[in-house]
Amino acid sequence: MRNLHVISTVNPAMGGPIEGLKQIAAVLVRQGHHIEVACMDDPAAPWLKDFPLPVHALGPGRTSYEYAPDLIPWLKDNVGRFDAVVVNGLWQYNSFAVWRVLRHGPVPYFVFTHGMLDPWFNKAYPLKMLKKYLFWFWGMYPALRDAKGVLFNSEEERRLARNSFRPYRVNEIVVKYGTSGPTEEPDPEEFYKVCPEVQGKRFLIYLSRIHEKKGCDLLVEAFAKEAGPEDWLVMAGPDKTNLTPSLKELAKRLGVQDRVAWPGMLSGAVKWGAYAAAEAFVLPSHQENFGIVVAEALACSTPVLISNKVNIWREIEGVGAGFVDDDTLEGTARSLKKWLALSDEDKQAMRNRARACFEEFFHIDKAAESVLVATRCGRDIP
Repeated sequence: MRNLHVISTVNPAMGGPIEGLKQIAAVLVRQGHHIEVACMDDPAAPWLKDFPLPVHALGPGRTSYEYAPDLIPWLKDNVGRFDAVVVNGLWQYNSFAVWRVLRHGPVPYFVFTHGMLDPWFNKAYPLKMLKKYLFWFWGMYPALRDAKGVLFNSEEERRLARNSFRPYRVNEIVVKYGTSGPTEEPDPEEFYKVCPEVQGKRFLIYLSRIHEKKGCDLLVEAFAKEAGPEDWLVMAGPDKTNLTPSLKELAKRLGVQDRVAWPGMLSGAVKWGAYAAAEAFVLPSHQENFGIVVAEALACSTPVLISNKVNIWREIEGVGAGFVDDDTLEGTARSLKKWLALSDEDKQAMRNRARACFEEFFHIDKAAESVLVATRCGRDIP
């Protein structure tokens, strides 16, 4: 197949959607399929240089809506080269532009929501919800309604989306999702080069965007409450909202600032080394559509301590690959306490189950095949 993915940005700092796209596309390209990407990035953006797929930068996008006037003309000129088009993400110009061009055309299009219809956002940001409702009626809902399929990463995500906005009548398709894991044995020494303060220490790792949605403050507080004087916490990830200073102040106020490391965004061998070196991965998120980072941790045999707002929590809990609790201070603290109380033997058993969980549910080969079949047939993939 020849598929086009349309996404607002291919900047790797934006997390899960672009990472998932790259991972799935890599598998499909190896199988002989052709994948191209159109985005609203500035053609001079530095992250385009090493992007692994043919990419058409049609920006820079204007405002947070990422309006790019060149996108619709480009789609009209090029869409005939593809068997299907996949829109990644909602609430920006890419979904509206694809709808405008393809709603009556012969090339089917699909919309990957990436968790952006979770009703949590409406509760957390009520003013933004009002703005979204205006866009919903004239732009977003028609784009979803007329799509060949709206793709969800889990049954939990599909269920939650039905409670977000009205009217809501779309062709829902649940596909598998995942990651490839490391291409070679992870080396903790690569991580220690950038975070030497935790070498030889027992530490938990948070590795995701530093953002209020992720429950970072809960983790710092729970760590201060439950961890012993020899335990460390690594808070790794990009910070686009400047939340880190307040989190550092929180750690200082709680007396654990000397046992919390902040190495910033990690990638490549450094990232995989960090997962492998950590005792466990922690993500007490208030909303998580899938959580590529959770699958990455499992791929490194690292148990995960997550909230029940991470939509793949049922798979984790079902095979005993970690602990699941509420996205509250009490819930996060309970998960940490359970982990710290385990014997070395029980921790090793959970590490074994973590890798098995990855192989069964989240390996990228299964995810790529699932997305391919969905965009070919327009139906759920068992």
